[in-house]
Amino acid sequence: MKPEARIKKLFNASISVKQDSTEILAAPIVQAGTLIVRSLRNQGKILTCGNGGSAADAQHFSSELLNRFEKEREGLAAVALTTDSSTLTSIANDYDYEKIFSKQVLALGRSGDVLIAITTSGRSANVSAAITAAHQRNMSVIALSGKDGGDIPSMLGPQDVEIRVPSSSTARTQEVHLLVLHCLCDLVDHEMIGGDPS
Repeated sequence: MKPEARIKKLFNASISVKQDSTEILAAPIVQAGTLIVRSLRNQGKILTCGNGGSAADAQHFSSELLNRFEKEREGLAAVALTTDSSTLTSIANDYDYEKIFSKQVLALGRSGDVLIAITTSGRSANVSAAITAAHQRNMSVIALSGKDGGDIPSMLGPQDVEIRVPSSSTARTQEVHLLVLHCLCDLVDHEMIGGDPS
């Protein structure tokens, strides 16, 4: 296959997964946006976590809240649990890599906060541990996953939201996750400050 044809195939695959996701994910995205807005309006904060590309997504979303998305507004309280290398490595070294997010959730999380847990496979032990810790702190969880959801569905309660991309491809799932996060940013801006993005 020629390089140009391969690129077109990848674009079409991404478009196809996004189209397949539209009807499935619209309602849970709205539910997740409602959880985030409620937390922020009640002086809560949003904690985010994930591994690899999902760590980048967690940081991306946190930065969109703390700084701005598409419209000028005050910063919103968000913390990416993936960014402090000293904390991450000390926890991994002194305890276990599985605890790198959960110990932070237990230290920083409060009732009414929201954890956004991102895992394309649903089988990341440290993300699962973070979800358990969030529940211990009476936090709601928004889980972004893919494939069959892995361990995530059985861990979530009625106060939580799962946004599971209907794809077995990690790359396609991550592409939809980014769109989901931008949808959440748009919902937050619309609800918090109103109007259309400038």
